[in-house]
Amino acid sequence: MNFKSNLNHLGPVSSRSTVGDTVYRALRDALTVGRFDPSQVLTISAMSQAFQTSHMPVREALRRLTTEGALEVGSSGSARVPAVDRKRLDDIIEARVLLERKATILAATLVTEEAVNELARLARIHSEVANHRDAHDMLLKNRDFHFAIYRASGSLVLPSLIETLWLQYGPYMRMLSDQLTKKWRDGDHEPYAIGHMKIVEALRDHDADRAADEVEADIRRTQNQLQAALPRGF
Repeated sequence: MNFKSNLNHLGPVSSRSTVGDTVYRALRDALTVGRFDPSQVLTISAMSQAFQTSHMPVREALRRLTTEGALEVGSSGSARVPAVDRKRLDDIIEARVLLERKATILAATLVTEEAVNELARLARIHSEVANHRDAHDMLLKNRDFHFAIYRASGSLVLPSLIETLWLQYGPYMRMLSDQLTKKWRDGDHEPYAIGHMKIVEALRDHDADRAADEVEADIRRTQNQLQAALPRGF
């Protein structure tokens, strides 16, 4: 693991008035799409250098992310990305299924033709990125697609709850990105967007149960891939 390479996607913060929130959001986004390795230690000094800011906003961002369950408390004010294990994976997945099914069912009753067309566009972008073999960008576009559905639910609560679960799911996203990269290197050409298009068509038909089933199937496929990738005993 090259610790510094994991920080290359971070950049300096330009506005002093929003520095704390900017650092927090940048780290939150990075964790959500698996930019950091499981068990990786994030030190305040390294984070401050990456963001070109003082220690205080980084310390506060790490504290907030620890409170949300995205990080664990480390030594000397540092934080650590949680390790991966089967029990935690299954626990997060079951919570995701419950909330994301509910959000999808609500979205299916409210979604407009314009919103469905936008979802179809996001699904196509996700497929195009997969064809370019960029794992991190693919996972980012996957997030864009799913949260467009959950925001269409009309719920003021569900999207933020789901977002917190995705944040805690970050170490598994890292595993998934590594797994995708290996598959592509070995010549795998699986059409990853098929599941997304099935979701789009179910929403277009306002078929709430079918849409929820397809969302759950999408989540379960990833769960199965990760379970197979975890070493025995984890």
